[in-house]
Amino acid sequence: MDTDAFIAVHRPQWDRLQELTRSRQLDAAGIDELLSLYQETSTHLSTVRSTNPDPALISRLSLLVHRARLRITGARIPLWKHARTFFWEDLPAALYQARWTVALAAGLFLVSALVAGFYFGFDATARELVVPEAQQRSLAQRDFVSYYFQGEATGFAAQVWTNNAWITVQAVVFGVTGIWPVIMLLQNGLNVGLSAGVMGAYGGLGTFFVYILPHGLLEITSVLVGAGAGLRTFWAWVRPGPVPRLWALSRSARALVTVAIGLVPVLLISGFIEAFVTPSSLPPAVRIGIGVAAWLAFLVFMLGRGRQVHRAGITGDLSAELVGDHVATAG
Repeated sequence: MDTDAFIAVHRPQWDRLQELTRSRQLDAAGIDELLSLYQETSTHLSTVRSTNPDPALISRLSLLVHRARLRITGARIPLWKHARTFFWEDLPAALYQARWTVALAAGLFLVSALVAGFYFGFDATARELVVPEAQQRSLAQRDFVSYYFQGEATGFAAQVWTNNAWITVQAVVFGVTGIWPVIMLLQNGLNVGLSAGVMGAYGGLGTFFVYILPHGLLEITSVLVGAGAGLRTFWAWVRPGPVPRLWALSRSARALVTVAIGLVPVLLISGFIEAFVTPSSLPPAVRIGIGVAAWLAFLVFMLGRGRQVHRAGITGDLSAELVGDHVATAG
């Protein structure tokens, strides 16, 4: 089938159908015409899919048929149902699919943090080359704890949320490079390890964990998820599988956007904990317990609920009607 000729012949019908679907009011004749053009365009879509599966044309006709069907049936999905589908199905599915690259990101972060922590904790010379002794003492005795008591709690929470969101967005956006997330993970791991080493050297390791764990478990996990999702996009570009490279990259990028949006409320919760729980007068065990509970809830959502919806065939991508069909290719 000649695609260009097919488009030239049927474009007036498609344009007319699009015009009718956008019309606010239709009379009896307009409704009859809408139904007729909907049936014809559905036939055109089936023809293209079976004879010459051009992805751009399939995507256009799929979206047109979908909108016409909604216009005919009058179906309107409430906003709250869209939100429920996103947060209860699409988001956990996208998170679950990125689980292995998230595990890789976690490994890079933990290794760098542990190596830096032990190295700077036990080697005073190396520690002083990075942080002068006076600053080390100040950090251990005052600065590390005073950071969490800066100004009014609400403003501090907003500042923390903005900063963490910016770090996560960088991991997501530049993840396709495969380099930026790795650099970011190693850098953050070294920073955390250095702080732990300094605190440990001055007998403040317990204080370090009391003030880092309540919010840090969820906060760092969110950054790791963002970095892992970015690395998954990079891997889709390197190893696209049976579909064209651009298609694999597009599919992974759409799931990446789902992850990025879904991490916004998670980072908001971690910012709230850091501003209101970490510096509170609650017993250390209670503060850490709140942080652990929030962290475990996120892991259950990501791995438990994610596995559930993944088995049901949900991928976190847009529907086939909006994206179009994917056709496997060889070679």
